[in-house]
Amino acid sequence: MADKSEFDPQLFISHKFPEFTYSYTERDAALYALGVGACAKDAVDDKELKYVYHHDGQQSIQVLPTFAALFSLDFTSQIAKLPGLQYDPRLLLHGQQYIEIYKPLPTSGCILNKATIAGLHDKVKAAVLEIEIASYEKDSGEMLCMNRTTVFLRGAGGFSKSSQPYSYTRYLANRTSDYKIPKIQPFAVYEQCTQPSQALLYRLSGDYNPLHSDPAVAEIAGFSRPILHGLCTLGFAVRAIIKCVCRGEQNMLKSISGKFLLHVYPGETLITEMWLEGSRVLYQVKVKERNRAVLSGFVNLDRISSSL
Repeated sequence: MADKSEFDPQLFISHKFPEFTYSYTERDAALYALGVGACAKDAVDDKELKYVYHHDGQQSIQVLPTFAALFSLDFTSQIAKLPGLQYDPRLLLHGQQYIEIYKPLPTSGCILNKATIAGLHDKVKAAVLEIEIASYEKDSGEMLCMNRTTVFLRGAGGFSKSSQPYSYTRYLANRTSDYKIPKIQPFAVYEQCTQPSQALLYRLSGDYNPLHSDPAVAEIAGFSRPILHGLCTLGFAVRAIIKCVCRGEQNMLKSISGKFLLHVYPGETLITEMWLEGSRVLYQVKVKERNRAVLSGFVNLDRISSSL
């Protein structure tokens, strides 16, 4: 922030975002599925072919629930326009993603997105910003899903007027309740290899941040080469849960939460560990080559598969 003493948090959190529409086709949904690894192990996988092909006589392809995260992409460019906020976009870090699914996503459509600031927190060296996006079918007005995106704006903190750091949250805390990764043996473990070109494929779904494609930009940000999109890693993890816990029934998912812990390089191997806690699946993703946790979170289900 240019002059943090002039920054007005109340003006900031009351900012009104313009509404955005997001239109997509069946091709976009299929391309997204391929971008998060669908059918990568087996091109005729009977639980995943439905995301890219009219399998078994189905009239249209099915849509992965994490496709909903794409509806929030347009609002990333709006962060720089928020009143009083100045930061280096290259230092923006995507910290968390939370998604609530209210009905299965249509194969194609036009989505109306309405955003509000859901949280602002002064961490001294960084500002933590939470943006909530409610998404509706434009024609029917029916609400499909909600995204809450948390980003860390490095260098934008230190704006609090008192000794108590400023913190504002608009939503109820229990909607993104805390979780703890168990120390016991996982219920299921699923290993997936990402491709060296994974980020180049995933970016075709609309996230064109050069951090994931340009070696020079990646170097400025402190990485040896372009890194994988965090939302791509989340897509891999949720696919693993759908396959291992939901037995391929993607519409069992009610909500998804993911905390990005560390970067992933395209070409690395992802190991997703899963634990059952009632109708909730706790999960953690590790990179096999470095034995480091890169993502953790939970998925809430509407029921547990009877075949488990």
